[in-house]
Amino acid sequence: MGGRLVEGEGRTGKRVLVLSVPAGAGHTRVADAIRAGALARPDDTDVIHLDATAYATPRLRKVYADLYITLVRRAPAVWSWVYQFTNGAAPDGWAHRLRRRIERRDSAPLLDKIAELQPDAIVCTHFLPAEILAHCVADGTLACPVWVQVTDFDLHRMWVHRHMAGYFAGNDEVAFLMRKHGIPDDSIHVTGIPVMPAFSRLPDRAACARELGIDPDRMTFLLMGGGAGLGGLAALAQRLLAIPGNFQLIALAGRNAEELAILQRLAAMHPGRLVPQGFTDRVERLMACADVAITKPGGATTAECLALGLPMIVNASIPGQEERNANFLLEHGAAMKAFDAASLEYRVRYLMAHPDEVDRMRARARALGRPHAAAAVLAAVLKQSESIDAYV
Repeated sequence: MGGRLVEGEGRTGKRVLVLSVPAGAGHTRVADAIRAGALARPDDTDVIHLDATAYATPRLRKVYADLYITLVRRAPAVWSWVYQFTNGAAPDGWAHRLRRRIERRDSAPLLDKIAELQPDAIVCTHFLPAEILAHCVADGTLACPVWVQVTDFDLHRMWVHRHMAGYFAGNDEVAFLMRKHGIPDDSIHVTGIPVMPAFSRLPDRAACARELGIDPDRMTFLLMGGGAGLGGLAALAQRLLAIPGNFQLIALAGRNAEELAILQRLAAMHPGRLVPQGFTDRVERLMACADVAITKPGGATTAECLALGLPMIVNASIPGQEERNANFLLEHGAAMKAFDAASLEYRVRYLMAHPDEVDRMRARARALGRPHAAAAVLAAVLKQSESIDAYV
């Protein structure tokens, strides 16, 4: 991969490569949002999204995707220790040096794919490809600029690498932490966390409610179980439906067919109050029907809620990044936090009794939202790419 990567034959526009890792759904969704942002541009920018671990050894994929998901689901205390240890460990310590050596050895096919695509710039929505490519930039085998999009409202040390063209932060605090880690101020862009174009404008509530067959004027809670539809949604839904009051509940089971079937049976027992939903790529229309989302505080999910001005009750936080996302939302008044089913029930009852608080949370969520983050990321990347071309 020696020499500068140049435009391929027949290309007239810039090519941006976005690299993600399927460690949860968030990194992939943010990468998809950046790619979708290119469709709104008036030029012929070509954005390609690849799973970086698809071009690595199975061992590397197992560590960074499969093992992560296993730990957060089955051993969250272990994951919490890993998160804290890797965040506090010296960047040049033996553990990180050994890990980086294994990464470089196991990612040769990824470097070959990059050479084949010849991108003008690369954006990483996970620290793994950023870390691999930082070494390539340092040794001169990769000349195109590499950018890092942090996908949470907090900064873990493993996102920080030398030789990056720039960093995209979700908020001012993340930008502050970047500077504390030695990243130059002019390399930091506070753009927000990218969301799909569908979240750039709140859909019409009445129209979306008609699609679901619910009343747009009744208070509505959206119960979300994350990308895999896990978390005992039916049990939570049953508990919430026992609360007296004139409200509706939308329960999003994702791809969990078993959970969806249980929810459908429960809905038959509560006609007009529970609307079960399976996997959908139009979640913004469900959010448009809701007054409050009950959700895990993943970076991508919370960014989507904020873009639409949707308040949250956050629960079941993954130790580490999701706990810090939750703290960010709580500090800014855009969310409440439920520690268990009983505290969730209390918060639902409280918000039903205090609709003015829902309105205040909605205003705070809307103020935090950055629905055009993807466009801002692409604009910064392409602007620098054009500046580089002027001197090559």
